[in-house]
Amino acid sequence: MLSNELWVDLPSGKKYPIFIDDESIESLGEKIFKHTNANKILVVISQKVNKLYGNLLNIPNSVKFVLKDGEGQKNFKNFQKIVRFAIKNKLERNDAIVAIGGGVVGDIAGFAAATYLRGIDFIQIPTTLLACVDSSVGGKVAINSNLGKNMVGAFYQPKAVFCNLNFLKTLDERQLKCGMAEVIKYAFIEKNCGVEQDFDLFDFLIANPQRIFSRNTNTLGEIIKISLTLKIAVVKKDEKEQGLRKVLNFGHTLGHAIEKITNYKKFNHGEAISIGMKFAVIVAYERKIIRKSLKVKAFELIDNYKIIKKIPKFNPQKLIQIMESDKKVENGNINFILPVQKSFVEVFNDITNKEIETCLKLLY
Repeated sequence: MLSNELWVDLPSGKKYPIFIDDESIESLGEKIFKHTNANKILVVISQKVNKLYGNLLNIPNSVKFVLKDGEGQKNFKNFQKIVRFAIKNKLERNDAIVAIGGGVVGDIAGFAAATYLRGIDFIQIPTTLLACVDSSVGGKVAINSNLGKNMVGAFYQPKAVFCNLNFLKTLDERQLKCGMAEVIKYAFIEKNCGVEQDFDLFDFLIANPQRIFSRNTNTLGEIIKISLTLKIAVVKKDEKEQGLRKVLNFGHTLGHAIEKITNYKKFNHGEAISIGMKFAVIVAYERKIIRKSLKVKAFELIDNYKIIKKIPKFNPQKLIQIMESDKKVENGNINFILPVQKSFVEVFNDITNKEIETCLKLLY
C-alpha cells in the first residue's frame, strides 16, 4: 500500500497535511473529522464523481451539493447556490465544507468556504490528477467572471488535503493528459522552486510517458509527490503571489486566454496550458533567450504526452485583449513566464503585441 504525507507550513503560522495514498475511498469519511471540529459537513461534489463514488463516500453528519461538470460551472450563479444551500442547511461557523472533485469543485467550494460566515473550515479531496498536483494545494480559491478566469477569489488554505489515488483509476485519458500538463509545468520550473533534491523531472517525463499512461499507482504517486514538493516550496516562500509564486503561472497567461476565448468549452485547462507552454518556449527562442537545442527538448517533452492534437488559429487581437484584462497584468503590462534555461524560468513584462502576434503564428 502506498502512503506519503507532506506538510504545508506557511510563515503566517498556518499548517496543514497532504496525504497521498491508495487506501479505501470508504475510509475518507472517518479521516475528515480528524482535521476539523465541525458538527456538520457540506460536501460539494462533482456530478461525475458522485455517480461513480457517491455510495462509497459515507461521511457522517453531511449534506451534499452536486455540481455539474465543466469549467463553465465555476460561476457566480453556482457560488450563490452553494451559499444558499449552506444557509438552508444551517451550517454554522464551526462547521466545514469539503470539496470532492476536480479543480472546478475545489475552487468554487473553497471560495464558498472562505466567504461563508467570513470563513469556515475547508477540506480538499481532489479526484483528478490536475487537482492533485495543482489546485488542491496552495490556497487559491476563485470563481470565473465574464471578464476572465479566476477574477474573483481569495487565498484560503484548507485544513487538510487527501489525494486518494483510487479516484485516478477511472480518469479518462483526456483528463489524465490534462493533469500531465501541470506536471510538465513543474519540469520547466523545478530549479526556481529552491528544493535541495534534484528530481530531474524534465528528463524523467521525457523518458517515461508509458509508465504514466499505464496508470501505475507508484508512478502516479511519485509524480504527485514531486509536483507537490515543488509547489509547497514555492508557496512557503510566497503564499500570496507577490514574487516567486508567479513562476507557477508558466503557460497560464495564454492558456487562460484560450479557455476564455473558447468559452471554456473547446479545451480543458491542461490542453490550454500546453498551448501556452509551447507559446512561451517559442517567445523565448525568438528572443534568443534559449538555444534551439532546448526548444527542441521542450517541444519533445510537451508533445510526448499528446495533450492536444492540433492547435487551431485564434484571433490574436482578441487573445491580447483578454490577456490585458487578466489578473496577472501589472502596471498595464502582461506578465509572461519564459524559460531561460532547462528547468528554470523568469518573468517578463516587456513583450510587445507585435511579438505576441508573430509568435502566435509560429504555433501553427
